[in-house]
Amino acid sequence: MTEFSAALLHALAWAVARLPWPLLRALADGVAWLWQWLDAREARVARRNLELVRPDLDVASREQLLRAILRTTARQAFETLRLWTRPSARNLAEITEIHGEALFDAALRSGDGLIVAAPHMGNWELLNQWLAKKTPLAILYRPPESAIGEAFLRRVRANADGEVEQVRAEASGVRSLLKRLQKGGVVGILPDQQPKAGEGEFAPFFGKPALTMTLLPRLAHRSGARVLLCWCQRLPGGGAPRFALHVEAPPAGIAGADSAQAVAALNAGVEAVARRDFSQYQWTYKRYSLRPAGSDEENPYQDLY
Repeated sequence: MTEFSAALLHALAWAVARLPWPLLRALADGVAWLWQWLDAREARVARRNLELVRPDLDVASREQLLRAILRTTARQAFETLRLWTRPSARNLAEITEIHGEALFDAALRSGDGLIVAAPHMGNWELLNQWLAKKTPLAILYRPPESAIGEAFLRRVRANADGEVEQVRAEASGVRSLLKRLQKGGVVGILPDQQPKAGEGEFAPFFGKPALTMTLLPRLAHRSGARVLLCWCQRLPGGGAPRFALHVEAPPAGIAGADSAQAVAALNAGVEAVARRDFSQYQWTYKRYSLRPAGSDEENPYQDLY
């Protein structure tokens, strides 16, 4: 029954994704307008995040930025339906610029193993398909609460034209990632998801302490693998989506033995990526909900529930 329901969801996604992109973009912009007009969860969370990370902006400027964030968030959702239900060759044709590919290829040739740190910037599902075209890889994911949702994600992410192993974020999955890296393989991790309490360390993110995963730096340190920051950034224009793919070296210390320095370097790298275009980063996520013990800080989203 789970797989059947996932197949139905896939069929619905396929049908929606067949609509012309100008119509999908208009639908996405309409959804974004509704979010702001209804003061929906997406609007409330993004607004609070902007209050936390951009205190330099006045209210009017933050609201203007909020509108841009909600538009790109909604457009990214409709883009992803297309990416999940079309041949990957068509999807990859939308990457019209690639920056730093030589850096990526050199990491592959080294045989040291490679961790791709992929912030929630632009469209990370398109990045997955580009990575799968370049090399076999494993991607770490946090499974949805719904079994149907997980089955759907496994189905659509199998659309990539290449070998992609989807690994659950649990102890056995982490062990398999370490083994892959020690053999010179490639692993993709979204580095800016807030871990569970006790599974990370606090480090500055836009000047505010954020609980940050220690998993990525620990894997890099134990395996000796290289780490690269990669993301697909949406390019301006009114036609079909076009993207620039970026590969960059992370800040120094991200794979060091000093855990505090490593998570600080990880956040510094993600922050630098997000600053490229604030509107394309995932600000609808409650990044700061867990606060440092003994700080007397309250969950800044508490009044939004």
